[in-house]
Amino acid sequence: MINVIEDKRNEFKAKLTDDLEKEVISFLNTDGGNLFIGIDDKGNISNNIKNIDLLQRRIKDRIKDNIRPSTLGLFDVVVNEQNNKKYIQIIIARGTERPYYINGMGMTPDSCFMRIGSAVQSMNMETILNLFSKRTRNNLKNIKSPNQDLEFKTLKIYYEENGYEVNNNFLKKLDFYTEDNNFNYIAYLLADNNNISIQFAKYKGNDVSDLIENEDYGFCSLIKATENILNKLKLENKTYTKIETPTRKEIKMFDYDAIKELVTNALVHNDWCNGYSPKFEIFDNKLVISSNGGIQEGVTQQEFLEGFSNPRNPELMRIFRDLSFVEQLGTGIQRVLKVYSKDIFEFYPNHIRVTITFESNKFEYDNNFVVPKELNEIQSSIIKLIIDKPNITQAELSILLGVTIKTISRNFKFLIDNNYVKRIGANKNGYWMLIK
Repeated sequence: MINVIEDKRNEFKAKLTDDLEKEVISFLNTDGGNLFIGIDDKGNISNNIKNIDLLQRRIKDRIKDNIRPSTLGLFDVVVNEQNNKKYIQIIIARGTERPYYINGMGMTPDSCFMRIGSAVQSMNMETILNLFSKRTRNNLKNIKSPNQDLEFKTLKIYYEENGYEVNNNFLKKLDFYTEDNNFNYIAYLLADNNNISIQFAKYKGNDVSDLIENEDYGFCSLIKATENILNKLKLENKTYTKIETPTRKEIKMFDYDAIKELVTNALVHNDWCNGYSPKFEIFDNKLVISSNGGIQEGVTQQEFLEGFSNPRNPELMRIFRDLSFVEQLGTGIQRVLKVYSKDIFEFYPNHIRVTITFESNKFEYDNNFVVPKELNEIQSSIIKLIIDKPNITQAELSILLGVTIKTISRNFKFLIDNNYVKRIGANKNGYWMLIK
């Protein structure tokens, strides 16, 4: 038996039931509390829970997906153990955007609930309208960071490199605090370390049946993650060629400047309140970028495509603009549409997907040079990048491959000493030529 009784702040459930969302909403709309799964009406730990880790994930997903407004930062799902028996405790805070309701049902008495004593009751319309009138719109600035032990060395370096002064007021000027002086979710996204996963998947072929690479560029400052994704795409951006006597035409897989705008847009305008990250997928014939949240509130599809801007995360937009990842509001989509048609965008209520089709069906990849098998991964990558850009610098290679210049220099020495490459011309205006 656990040392808790059922009351206004605590509710017991022997097993997970269909009314999970209803119970959580009642706590959000009142004063918060605890919902125990695996505890019977008498406070005893039941034996009904199997695969408790899977159940824990299911509960988190249901609360995030089925309740509106966003519950991010307002609940936690933990596994407790007593006498070698495990149970789940859902810790729920008092909501900051009441009334909360079941997703898809709107703010009605059938969807909004509150706790009266230890019972759950539907709200009447008068209460719903009263709470709604007092609601403060939630945004990343108002959401408390799940971790308050944050550092920002990476972000400070970026700001200093862009000519900004980093002083004691730096974090406050960036709106990194809630009203009660805790780090907020903006700070969490831009801290040196976080738990935000950002997936980059590469597939062989034109569908998801053959995954050949799956990288995670998250768990770091969102600025650093953005740069890592862009560098990865630079590396993937092969040059295709078409021989048309007497000329030879070359084209990249995709327009990098346009892709940079799309990647940055996906990260800056993503609805981070839902707890989901953008996803980046590359196939033989296309690049797919998926972000969460749909079109920003107050903007129509036509307005979006014409460049009207209503940033979902204005604080993030400001930081990305400070660091030259984005320019003026609304100009990014316009620059993309100078290169690609509006058909690349697919709009859904909760997502935007962009699909960039490659021109590889008209061209052949210039792969006459076969990278020798005896080279290591870094040496092979250097060779491939030289094929694409003969005048590439060691500093550029260091950034693209994510290693130090010392590592690049050491591997270059091997390639030169063993007659794989040689330098043609002076350091400033010269280029690299492949020998073998």
